[in-house]
Amino acid sequence: DVRAWINEWNTSPKPFTWTKDADEILETLAAYCQRINDSRH
Repeated sequence: DVRAWINEWNTSPKPFTWTKDADEILETLAAYCQRINDSRH
């Protein structure tokens, strides 16, 4: 199924468009890292 999706996508590829700026991405990543660090796992 994945290969079929790739083949279909490649017939008419579209560029990836970021929907967040770098600061928003880094803030989300920092919050995630804090959550997993505080979980004590």
